[in-house]
Amino acid sequence: MKRVTAVLAALAVGAGVLTGTGTSGAEAALSRFREQDVEWKACGDAMLDQAGAQCAEVTVPLDYSRPQGSTIEVAISRLKAPDTEHRRGIMLSNPGGPGGAGLHFMLYIKGAMAPEVTSRYDLIGMDPRGVGRSAAIDCAWPIGHMLWSAGLDRADFRGAVRTQADLARRCARREGDRLAHITTRNTARDMDVVRGALGEAKLSYFGMSYGTYLGAVFAQMFPHRSDRIVLDSAVDPAAYMAGSIRNSGPFNEAALDEWASWTAARDAEYHLGATRRQVRALVESLIRRSARSPIRIGEHLLDERFLPMTLFTLLPDARYNAHLAGRVRLIADAADGKPVQPSKDFDDELRFTLTGRPRDLSSQAAVICGDAVVPRDPEWYWRNIRRSRAGQPVFGPYANNITACAFWAPPREPRTVVRNHIPALIVQATRDTRTVYQEGVALHRVMSASRLVTLQDVRMHGIFGRLPNACVDNAVNTYFRDGSLPAADITCHAD
Repeated sequence: MKRVTAVLAALAVGAGVLTGTGTSGAEAALSRFREQDVEWKACGDAMLDQAGAQCAEVTVPLDYSRPQGSTIEVAISRLKAPDTEHRRGIMLSNPGGPGGAGLHFMLYIKGAMAPEVTSRYDLIGMDPRGVGRSAAIDCAWPIGHMLWSAGLDRADFRGAVRTQADLARRCARREGDRLAHITTRNTARDMDVVRGALGEAKLSYFGMSYGTYLGAVFAQMFPHRSDRIVLDSAVDPAAYMAGSIRNSGPFNEAALDEWASWTAARDAEYHLGATRRQVRALVESLIRRSARSPIRIGEHLLDERFLPMTLFTLLPDARYNAHLAGRVRLIADAADGKPVQPSKDFDDELRFTLTGRPRDLSSQAAVICGDAVVPRDPEWYWRNIRRSRAGQPVFGPYANNITACAFWAPPREPRTVVRNHIPALIVQATRDTRTVYQEGVALHRVMSASRLVTLQDVRMHGIFGRLPNACVDNAVNTYFRDGSLPAADITCHAD
């Protein structure tokens, strides 16, 4: 009987740790992490140190179902609240990705925050587990990431299947069991450990893109630890992440049309076509030409798998229209045999994408594949790609492509179902190409106490701190300052 009781107790502890809600046994097992001393020090990073930030490492369990087992260190940064008399608490943050390092994130966001906000919160940046300084995942991939186009035909798709299977094998071989613990739910648990270690009863939060999913998961798992939550450019938890990528295909195609019209009106400058149809036809012809013979850009060879992604990276922000037009002009010149040299940012982007240097984004795959099950049959993807081509000739083969997740070990936990009454402010642009507007609406629906701030007729992903807008900025700052959500959903327009 004692042995049965002990087993049941152990199961109860494990269940409490896994759900995030906790039991008395689970709380006791985690108390040593939540009560640890945090030693702040210089960050050893010029930008953070010059901004007056401090950094620290917080010890967390690798596997929360075994809190007495192996541990890892999670790196955090802090911009300390100068107004100690009116200090509100801590504000954690995440810049997106997944796989985005977050130690610097608050340096960029702080500029859009009202003084009454920055003076009252310790602004906490964090490299999530598996990223940057936090026990980074490194699968030594020969390319930068797993999200790219399936190409033009069946042979291209077969190559994609082989490559994605190889990426998954490399991660399993190099990272082993550690890989399974790099998940959003575990990052949410890490956030709660950080909260406890910093001596706070609750945490406020600002998340962008994937960071909105992390924030929603945290609020679902730790509702009583959630204070003021702002989610900018939101992910639909029910679609995350493969569904979100598929949803983005038509919106990237529409953004390409919008950009093509803008470029056609400036044909005297870019010479890419005098009509939208001509500009789009040129782009599609470049993809076909790169399939026949990869296009040399400096030291790089650009083919039909990755050329669409060089457009994708600039489409989320309409302010980059000229940048994108110049990029396409350069690719067209290179395809015609003219020697070209990419700008430094384009050269860095190509080096990362095509070679995985200086470091691949396998940490992104670890989170996406560890969070949710995806279909494993390559034919499922191929059918979706074929169906998408008529309406999405450029981005359909990307948005519907197979990924390494189809060959990954099954997730250790079920996908998080988000449905709660936690107050939150959700900010979403109607022409967002990454996390499309309907995703923000869906998150608003399942977080029933939230308010939705719509930025109407603007192509932008990640708004606050990136695109100045008095209406959006006021809503975010008012909530962080006073805790006052708008009385109803509001619509903002471009300044």
